[in-house]
Order: sequence, then C-alpha cells, then structure tokens
Amino acid sequence: MRNVLTLLLASIAGLAIGIGAAWLTRSSNTGSQPSSGFAEVGDYRPDFQHAGIYGKLWRASDFDGQPLLLNFWATWCAPCVREMPLLQEISDEHGDSLQVIGVAIDEPGVVRGFIEGLDIDYPILIGTTDVRATLQAYGNHGGMLPYTALVDAGGILRWQHLGELKPDELRRQIEAIR
Repeated sequence: MRNVLTLLLASIAGLAIGIGAAWLTRSSNTGSQPSSGFAEVGDYRPDFQHAGIYGKLWRASDFDGQPLLLNFWATWCAPCVREMPLLQEISDEHGDSLQVIGVAIDEPGVVRGFIEGLDIDYPILIGTTDVRATLQAYGNHGGMLPYTALVDAGGILRWQHLGELKPDELRRQIEAIR
C-alpha cells in the first residue's frame, strides 16, 4: 500500500512539474518572438542586418520607436517595380512618421543602377541569401515577391501582404497603426 501511495504522489508531482513548465514557457500573442522561425501578425519583428545600396549597414534596431513598412522586391519582378512609385508616395506622405524600407533580393550593382534610374529616396537594402532569410523570418514561407510587412512603433508586426500592393488597402493598414 505504501508503494502505491508513493507512486501516486510521484506521478502527481511529475504532472504538476510538467504543467508548471508548460505554463512558464508558453508564448503570448502580444509581442512574442516567433517560435516557428516565421513571424506572424502580433509577433515582435524579427531582427535583420543588411547593407544599403551605398554600403551603409542597416539593422532593424535602427528603426526602433517608429512604424516601419518593409517591402521585399527584386529588379526582375514586374509587380515589385510597379508598386515602387506607390511606396515612394507613401514615404513622401508620411515623412518621419513612417519609415519605408525597400529590401532587394538581388546583386548590389544591379540594384544600384536600377534605383538610380528611378525617383526613389527611401532606403534600399540589398542581399541575396541573407535577405531571403529575412523574408522568411517576416512570414513569407515560400519566398515569393513582392512581399510587404508593416510593423508598428512598438516593434509588433501588424500586417503581412504577399503580392502587388493595392493603394487603398495599404493606406487603410497604415492608418490602423497610427
């Protein structure tokens, strides 16, 4: 009888420890780090570090405290190129209250020459494998383009969009985080 009681108490203690560990390691949906490696709306924005087209190194933390619109694109992606004037317009409209960032998956020389032919003055970051990793970290599992992510001033991912941007939808999402 004593062995049964000891076994029962040990089982209850083990169950309590397991439940306690699960409770302590649970994730919340209000700013947690993504556990899957892919951020979802409500997660804290993933970190990144990429070079700009003129060599400056940019980090996600450079934009702490301000809303951020990240647009992943490539020179060979027609919808990406079509939405660039809209992104410049959004950048001009919002000034310092929203930072627009273009993140190109391409070679630096190609992107630099391409951008110089356009009237784009928001920061353009460049990379290949490293940018693909960031693209996936921001929730784009398949790596397709164009892809846009909107982060609020607190660093929380608020919107993810795969495909060409629609002006009204983009403006509505930006207004929602103001």
